[in-house]
Amino acid sequence: MRTIYSRDSAELTAEQMKELEALEGRPVDTSDIPERSASAWKDAVRGRFYRPVKQAVSLRLDADVIAWLKKDGQGYQTRVNQMLRERMLKDLEGR
Repeated sequence: MRTIYSRDSAELTAEQMKELEALEGRPVDTSDIPERSASAWKDAVRGRFYRPVKQAVSLRLDADVIAWLKKDGQGYQTRVNQMLRERMLKDLEGR
């Protein structure tokens, strides 16, 4: 028996596995979902609700750099992230 994990990494129960196996291979009825024309997607924005996963890091920066970053108050870490992201994207464009 294979082990399947849900999004929160909790192992599925035997009952849940049984339900999944019963559904495996069955067609999905999409008749109640209206098809969208190509024009319906003209204003669509890819990644609009995407939020990258954050990772905690320890970083040693010069005291004057930290003071400059904090001068505008809360949110300095977000500002640092935005500065680094802009630099990263610029670097990626140049490749």
